Amino acid sequence: MIGLWKGLRAQFDRATTLLYITHRLLEKCSGGRAGLVPYLLYAQPLGQLGNAALASVKDDPQTQIALWPAGDARVAAFPRPPEVMAERWASGSRCYGAVVKGEVAGCIWIALNEHLEDEVRCRYQLPQDGVWDYDVLVLPRWRLGRTLARLWKAVDADLAAEQRRWSFSRISRFNRASIGAHERLGARVVGSATFLKLGSWQLSWQGAALLPHWDGRSGCPTLTLHAPSTP
Repeated sequence: MIGLWKGLRAQFDRATTLLYITHRLLEKCSGGRAGLVPYLLYAQPLGQLGNAALASVKDDPQTQIALWPAGDARVAAFPRPPEVMAERWASGSRCYGAVVKGEVAGCIWIALNEHLEDEVRCRYQLPQDGVWDYDVLVLPRWRLGRTLARLWKAVDADLAAEQRRWSFSRISRFNRASIGAHERLGARVVGSATFLKLGSWQLSWQGAALLPHWDGRSGCPTLTLHAPSTP
């Protein structure tokens, strides 16, 4: 146990380490029916609020990035059920796709106004100048290049042209790699939310505020997000 604690403390702060150990104990004792889902909520600046990381990304004539229309058959290249893709488009989400050398390489989904979480039960309410980015995916063959950077640069430019200033997302507190990647692009923490899952029941906190406790038949709480007060 001491070795586990030291190994986790090398990756996480004390609070995250305790959350991770609690999560693993809950999973083990419940046969996977219980656990903790701790999120950090991030806002990433768009357009003129962005940083030099995107400005340095050069375009590639062999990479085409576009907003794919609802029902576009190219989404079949990604490991997601067709009905999930259809539900996203029906809810008003957009899919930006990247094609490299004629092959589908990656995509980013963008939700406007609000986003319904698919890992736990909650709804994110976004400010008027904000969007929600999710399921950012680059296929394995293209992960070592600049495909993701070029894809995000194109999405950033398109959203900024619509006067969108912030893109929100959630990242597990246990995912240090994703946290680092977002922060290098200028994303900053604007809140947190933790979900305790007990079978079909769920207890939630947004920051220090306790959210309603309910089962799967009675809806979900709404987390209202706000942009940082300063650029």
